[in-house]
Amino acid sequence: MLLKNGSKGEEVKKLQEKLGLKADGNFGPATESAVKKWQESNGLKADGVVGDSTWEKLFTSIVQPVFVQNVGEIRLEKLKGHVPDVVLSQIPDVIERFNCNTSLRLAHFLAQCGHESGGFKAVTENLNYSADGLRSIFGKYFPGNLSNSYAKNPEKIASRVYANRMENGDENSKDGWKFRGRGYIQLTGKGNYTKFTKFIGEDCIANPDLVATKYPLASAAFFFDSNKLWSICDKGADDATVTAVTKRVNGGTLGLADRIKHFKEFYTYLTK
Repeated sequence: MLLKNGSKGEEVKKLQEKLGLKADGNFGPATESAVKKWQESNGLKADGVVGDSTWEKLFTSIVQPVFVQNVGEIRLEKLKGHVPDVVLSQIPDVIERFNCNTSLRLAHFLAQCGHESGGFKAVTENLNYSADGLRSIFGKYFPGNLSNSYAKNPEKIASRVYANRMENGDENSKDGWKFRGRGYIQLTGKGNYTKFTKFIGEDCIANPDLVATKYPLASAAFFFDSNKLWSICDKGADDATVTAVTKRVNGGTLGLADRIKHFKEFYTYLTK
C-alpha cells in the first residue's frame, strides 16, 4: 500500500471519505495536508504518504460512540443517525457560541450546511476546473485562451480568481489558494479568515486548514451569526423562510428544493 500526492483511484476515494474530504479519487494537496494532520495527531510520521502503517491504523481505529446531550430545548438525540456523528459532536459548541439556540434555527442551519457540503462531506472548495469550466464559470478572469494554461490546476485557479479581493494579496501571493473556501459553508478570503481567527481564538491564518479539519461547522455558524441570518430563520418553518435564508447563503436559489426537503426533515426530527 502506497498512496501519495498524484495517486488516483478507488483507494484514494476511500481514504478521502475516511478523512471527511470530497471523494474525487485524486490525491492532491488537500488530501496530503489532511493525511499529515491525521498522522501527526495519531503519533505517526507526518509525511503525507499513506503506507501500510498509516492505512492500517486509519481503518482499524476504534470509533468511539458520540454521547448525545440535549441542550436546552433542543433535543439533539433526535438527530442521531440523521447527521454524521462528526457533525453531531460539534453542535453543542455551535449552540453555545453562535446563538443557534432553538430547534427552528438549528434546522435551518443544518439544511443549508448539508446542501452546501454535499451531505456534510465536502469541507474544502473544489477548484479543479477544465478550460471550458473556467470560461463558463469564471469567464471574466480568463479572457481569450488564458484558461488553457490554468485548467486542472486548482492552486493557480484560486490564486487568480480570488486575487486582490476579500483582503487577499495579488495572484503571486497565492492568498487566493491559501484562503480558499473551507468548512460546510465555505469560509473564503483572508479577511474572513482573520475575523474568524479573532473570534475562535486559534490561528486560522497561519493554519487555514483548521477551518476544514477542526471548525467546519463552527465556521459555518460564524457566517450565519455574522450575517444576522438567525433573524431570518426566526420568521418560520415555511418554504418562504427557507428561500430567504438560501438567498443569503447562496446568493440565489440554487438547490432550493433540496434545501427545503432537508429543512423539513431536520425540523421534524427536532420537534416531533
